[in-house]
This record gives sequence, C-alpha cells and structure tokens, in this order.
Amino acid sequence: MPTAHRHDDLEINFVADGGSMIYLYGGELLEVAEGGLVMFWAAIPHQLVASRATRVHWLHVPLDRFLAWGLPQSLLARVLSGVPVIAPTARADASDPAKFTQWAADLAAGDDELHHIAMLEIQARVRRLARATVGDPVHGYAGDDPALRQAVAMARHIAHHFREPITVAEVAAAANVHPTYAMAQFRKVVRTTIGDYVKLYRLAEARRLLVTTDLPASQVATAAGFGSVSRFYRAFTDACGTTPAAFRHGRGR
Repeated sequence: MPTAHRHDDLEINFVADGGSMIYLYGGELLEVAEGGLVMFWAAIPHQLVASRATRVHWLHVPLDRFLAWGLPQSLLARVLSGVPVIAPTARADASDPAKFTQWAADLAAGDDELHHIAMLEIQARVRRLARATVGDPVHGYAGDDPALRQAVAMARHIAHHFREPITVAEVAAAANVHPTYAMAQFRKVVRTTIGDYVKLYRLAEARRLLVTTDLPASQVATAAGFGSVSRFYRAFTDACGTTPAAFRHGRGR
C-alpha cells in the first residue's frame, strides 16, 4: 500500500511473522505487532507506511456481508465511524495462525460449502475480537520521524475537519509548515494530494451515512462535506461506479 487508498470492505489483517506493521489510518499511526490482529473499515483512507513483517494474512469481508452478520450496534458504530479494533500480542489467540491459513485455503478452493464454513468461522472470530477488545483505547505508534510526524498532523486535521470547508493553509497550519511545503511533504509521505485525501474522507462518510441512515442524498452530501449535491453525485459515481441510491439499495437499505 504505497498510497493512501480505500475500498468498501471490512479489512482484517493478522501479522503472523517477522515484526510489526505501521498504518496511517483515520489520521493516526497504528502499530500492529507480530501476533497482533487489526480490523477496520477500509472505506476510511488507509496506508501501510512501514513494515517488518515477513508473513501477513490480509482478509477482506464485503461490507454487505459484514452488515448482514447482525453484529452488536456498539461494534458497528465503532468500526463504521473509523475506529479500528486491535488485538495486541498480549491477547493473541494461539489458534489464529492455523485459522488464517485454513481460511485462505478454503476461500481459494472454489467450493461453496468450504467458503460458507470459512465465513461462519470468520464471523465468530470477529465477534470474539470485538468482545475481547470492548472499551480498549487505540494505542498509536510512538515513533518520531519528522516527515511522518508532519504528515500525520495534517492527516489528523483532515480526519477531524473534512466535513467543513477546508483549505491547504489550514491543513499546513496543523503541522506548523508553509502551505507549499505542506503539499509537497504530504504527497511525499501519503502519495496523494491533500485535496484527494479530503475527498476520500468525504466519500467514506457518505458511504457510512448511506448504509446507516435514511437521510436523502442532498443531506448526505451536506453532512459529508461536499459543497453541492451535483459535486457529491459526480465524485461518488466516479469513485464507486454507481449512484448513491444504487449503493444504498445494494447494501440492503
């Protein structure tokens, strides 16, 4: 993941061997140690900025499948609002290495029954993960790379203010740097522009509102930070390949 990106799945990553992985997610740096497990909604812009891991299992669960599981509302609210769920090594499940290896084989087998069994087991693991980490704070990465620290300050400001009109000057001020330098530094670390990063957040918020509320599209556009309904429709259709109404209908609304 050299560039900040997004997709509509629930993402579950298990670091099996080698060392930790560091993500930029939700405007914060998160470290997942060897033996650790992280779950997050991948519609929120995310990026792997550093890794010492030699073996990682990457698991994507389609959003409609995740929503159909009937999970506790507290978990849905946490995940869809962009708060990751992390199981540290201290709480590692000793069966995770074998489980993830088995799921990878089952999902690749092209057998409907094996696929069904794997998804049932993955749902159970998600429920156990949520139960084991309920109320846990999210512990960030404590590294001190200056360039990364500035980019994170800007990403954090965007994560907190994307619903509002936002300028490059405001984002730069969050990192105490000149706007021109801010644009170059942000692109160097996050591999995308400040404007495109803001748009990723607004699109994620629009998706969240479309699947969790009955707000009309015009109100979704405003609440997500788009300046107009037409701009919202254009950005959403370009990014998702479908209209907001079709997206909502496809997620069971």
